[in-house]
Amino acid sequence: MGKTKEISRRIKSVANTKKITRAMEMVAAAKMRKAIEAVLKTRTYANLSWETVLHLAKLSESRSEPLHNLLAKRQDIKRVAIIVVTSNRGLCGGFNSSLIAKIKESIVRHPVATDFILIGRKAASLYGLPNTEVAAEFPKEDILNNIQEIAPITTMAMADYLAGKYDKILVAYTDFVSAARQVPRVKQLLPVDLEAEENLGLAGADSPLKVSKTMIAEKEAKHLTTAEGSYEFIFEPSAGEVLDKIIPRLLEVQLYQAFLESNASEHSARMSAMHQATEAATDMVAELTLFYNKARQAGITAEIAEISAGANALAE
Repeated sequence: MGKTKEISRRIKSVANTKKITRAMEMVAAAKMRKAIEAVLKTRTYANLSWETVLHLAKLSESRSEPLHNLLAKRQDIKRVAIIVVTSNRGLCGGFNSSLIAKIKESIVRHPVATDFILIGRKAASLYGLPNTEVAAEFPKEDILNNIQEIAPITTMAMADYLAGKYDKILVAYTDFVSAARQVPRVKQLLPVDLEAEENLGLAGADSPLKVSKTMIAEKEAKHLTTAEGSYEFIFEPSAGEVLDKIIPRLLEVQLYQAFLESNASEHSARMSAMHQATEAATDMVAELTLFYNKARQAGITAEIAEISAGANALAE
């Protein structure tokens, strides 16, 4: 009797857990739909803006002086900053652990002094890694309403790069490919370089960015030439002043898109994890119910056997 009571308590406990995981799955699904909608609205603009930045980088390479300091390459890479975008909460499967593992892999592959700019509470696991420091931490919102919310991060990153504190700035985030697949990436934001091994890449792409110098040259031949020759652009008030405004803005869009991709990936991973937990709880309840029925039947059989034995003893 005591065994059946214990199994009954376990069934009740697992059933209550199932209710919680089911509710969390529904909440994550609602947040995921909003996050995916936000990602899809901005993805095309983010991709085209990145192509624009790469086009400017190609033009800058062809000149003796770079068009803008953010497009200038550094010969010696002495210190690197990584902007890490994680979640505030757990219960989202391998969302955070996969990204942390990707960051550690990147650090091993490029053994230089590294500073972390952490966004999200789960990024705290990066504290204490050898040859690394945490330069700053920023709070992370579950839903981004506008690009101004990440302005302090982009302003700090670009200012430190221009001041020479960092020779390269990377962004570590989880790219949203589909509701069932999210890919952790560590990509280069600064300097803008077509030949960078870890280029930022098209948002949502299943593989790294397929933009190359050849592709940009083909686009120029298609769109920027006529029978009379090439177009020559005139900037007003000047090329330097225009680029001072447009390049930081375009890079800010890339970082904003990385945040949106990470949010969509987080909610998708949490929904999937809670769905699996709900199914596991269902299977566990079914298994425990079977054990309960077997234990109950064994108890009934034992009682019948005892009654029969008592009756036989009285008959004798």
